[in-house]
Amino acid sequence: MPSVMGLLEKRERAARQRVEALQAELREAEAVWERFVIARETVGEVLAEPRGGEDVAAVVVAGERPVQVRQAVPGSVVPHWEGGLAPAVLAPDYQRIMDVLAGGNGKRGEAMDCRRLAAALGLEPVPAKVGGVRSKAKRLAARGWLAEERPGLFNVPVGRGGGS
Repeated sequence: MPSVMGLLEKRERAARQRVEALQAELREAEAVWERFVIARETVGEVLAEPRGGEDVAAVVVAGERPVQVRQAVPGSVVPHWEGGLAPAVLAPDYQRIMDVLAGGNGKRGEAMDCRRLAAALGLEPVPAKVGGVRSKAKRLAARGWLAEERPGLFNVPVGRGGGS
């Protein structure tokens, strides 16, 4: 019959081997994660660099100096709406949502739910696509570009749409 100390030593060895294996797996996962962080930062830097010929007219906000605004690129941050900002400062996907709601595919001022908005954007009205449109519309509403009349029903307040 094995001794208690022998059984404990056997279990301790097994636990140590498991810890060493998990630590190796953790080091590997951290290396992969680090590569993604570096890739994301590099892409962000590249997208933030000015590209020739993409200047937009200067934006003037009452009481402030004119500010040169560059066209947004896919993945750029949605700025908070201020008087004088045009939808051209938004990334292309957000501009399309603004255009549709401002009258590009319907009556001006007509509120749309996300399923109709996805269809008007030429997307298949499946949950994944509708969810993406809902996320973008909610972000636009949170930043003041859109109004959410009721949950999930969006429209463009007067003076904020079109013209992109």
